[in-house]
Formats: sequence, structure tokens, C-alpha cells
Amino acid sequence: MIWETVRLALLALRRNKLRSGLTMLGIVIGVAAVIAMVTVGQGSSRSVSASVASLGSSVLSVRPDRNLGPGGAQVSRLFKMRDVEALAGLSVVANISPSVSSTQTVVAGGRNLSTSITGTTSGYLQVGNWSLRVGRAFTSAEDRSGTAVCIIGETVRRGLFGNSDPTGQQMRAGNVTCEVIGLLQAKGAGTFGQDQDDVVLMPIRTVQRRFLGTDNVNSISVALKAGVSSARGIREIQTLMRERRRIAVGEEDDFSVMDMSQLASILTGINSVLTGMLSSVAAVSLLVGGIGIMNIMLVSVTERTREIGIRLAVGAEGRQVLTQFLVEAVVLSLVGGIIGVAVGLALAFGASFFMAIPFAPQLYVVLLAFGFSALIGVIFGYFPARKAAALDPIVALRHE
Repeated sequence: MIWETVRLALLALRRNKLRSGLTMLGIVIGVAAVIAMVTVGQGSSRSVSASVASLGSSVLSVRPDRNLGPGGAQVSRLFKMRDVEALAGLSVVANISPSVSSTQTVVAGGRNLSTSITGTTSGYLQVGNWSLRVGRAFTSAEDRSGTAVCIIGETVRRGLFGNSDPTGQQMRAGNVTCEVIGLLQAKGAGTFGQDQDDVVLMPIRTVQRRFLGTDNVNSISVALKAGVSSARGIREIQTLMRERRRIAVGEEDDFSVMDMSQLASILTGINSVLTGMLSSVAAVSLLVGGIGIMNIMLVSVTERTREIGIRLAVGAEGRQVLTQFLVEAVVLSLVGGIIGVAVGLALAFGASFFMAIPFAPQLYVVLLAFGFSALIGVIFGYFPARKAAALDPIVALRHE
């Protein structure tokens, strides 16, 4: 009985293909938008977690604060290499990596590109959990003297040297010619979609002297020893830095110490809230689609009044007529839901590809969106179906 009702519902929808298609459009858009938003949001969260995990579980970032002054946002007093050396002496610190940066045009073999030059020390590789594909890291002597040597990322290698081994070759960054001594293992996109392989590493004193003309340090990354909690590490770093920066008791810090795992939790939380808000907005189109289904089914009842009267006159019961029109509404909604699921997953896959984040579809989200589309069909199809079932056969037969 139910299969015959479904068959009749499909035949009724096929008689008005254009109208049925336009009616389903709201459901398709709503389901597709919800699935795409949630899937992209899940992929972003996984990307954030993976990026932070790649730094290690016990990495702290020390940065000067930004204060809102009369002239706008101003950075507090920057760090010096003496601060880096003092932090390296703490018993909780396993490794440390100061950094400064400068955007320069790099040239080699007639090719050029604009990239970020990061001035740092050999500790950068250990703290950032980097490995070298070929070559070597900076030596202590190169760190101290500021030798013109560099380590490049995979993106820079492809842009300047193609697929050849860059180690031992010369490269010019700005007005500085340096020897390429190493190639970083590719990492891909970072937390915010940035290309982590589009980087050139040079000894920090080289960048300070040759590009920046200052001995300031913008940020310091600290890797804690195994077994040391982040809370203890933050506490000891804050105590030392307050003493070095002569911050009196009761005064606020003019620097911040951020636990990278804490940062991941904050970013994931923000991402979840935004995904939820956008999905809620997208779900509104499902309600709009439901109203469209109700409208079309009411029109269908009016157009088929004489047909309904004939069915009632030959013995059909009111509940059978109600079931027929209710099934038509549900089928309309379910077909829209199936198309919406396919479109939503396709959009999410495309967005994940272009944003370089994991494609992370969730089965429960697909089932929930599909089930909600069916529920929309039941809710908004019931009133027109009830109206059809309540028609008086005599009145219906007289209808033109």
C-alpha cells in the first residue's frame, strides 16, 4: 500500500517537473548550506589542532603586548638577545627560539619571488618540530657571527630552483647574497591557511644587521622540558621577565606568555561558535523551503479537487487521501534532501581543497540534515493533506 502511494506521489511530481524542482530548491539550498558549513568548520578545527600539535605539546610563545595608545595600537618594548639568553638558563627550558622577520624579494638563477625571511637560531628546528629534507642546520658559530647562510622551504625551492637540490647554491635575498645550506621538509598549510613552506630561515643576527638595522627580538618560542607543566613554565617565565623588564608589584605585564595548546582550544572554540551561527542561518532556508512545499501542496489540492472528489466518491477513505498528499510532500522534501546532501558535500570538498584544510564530513550531520528535511515535509505537508482529506465529495465533484 505504501509503495503504491509513493509511486503515485512520484507520478504527481513528474507531471509538474519545473514546479516540483523550484519547490525543492529551498530544501536543497538549506541542506547543502548546513552540511557545507559544518564540514568546512570541522576541517578548520582539525587543521588548527594539527598545526598546534606539530609544534609539540609543551611550547610557549612569549610576545610583547600591544597597547592602545593615543596614536593607535603600539607594541610594548621589544625583547633583546640578552632576554633570550636569560630564558635559556631557566631549569624548565629544553630549547628556545627567538625570531624576527622581514619580507624580501629572493632571486636565484633568473627567478625571483617575494617571501618572508625569518631570522632565528638553530633551536628553531627543534622548537617548531621541523626536520631537514637535505642539508644541515645553523652552527653555533653562524648563530653568533651572523653568517650569510640560509635554509629554505619547499615553496621557495620550487619557485627558485625547480626540483633540483638547492644546497650549496647561492641565493640573493634583498641585497644580501647567502648560501643555501638546507631544505626544510614540507609541512603544507598552517593554522590560518598560510603556506608554511614559503619561508627562508637565516641566522637572527644576519637579519637584524642586514635587513632591520636593530637588535630587537619580536617573539620568543620556548620548548619546555619533558614532565614540566605549562602552568609552571608560564609562571617561571613571567617571574623572570617581570624582573628583567623592571615591572613593579601590582603593575600589569607588558608581555604575554601563551600556551600553544591553549591557543588551539581558543581557536577551535571560536571556530565552533562561528560554524554554529552560520549553520543556524543556513537552516532558516530549510524553513523557507518548507513554507514553499506547503504553498505548492495547497495549490495542488486546489487543482486536483475534482480528482479528490472522484476518489472519495468511489470509496476512498479520508485517511487514504491524507496519506497520499502527505507522502507527496515528504517525497518532495526527501528528494530535495538527497540532492542537498550531494551538493553540500561537493561544496565542502571544493572549499577544503582550495583552503588546504582536511575534508571532514560527519555522518551524524548528514543524517541530521536529511532527517530534518523529511520532518519539514511532514510538518508543512500535513495541513494541505488534511485539507484534501476533509473535502466533501459532492462539493469536490462540482468543482471546475
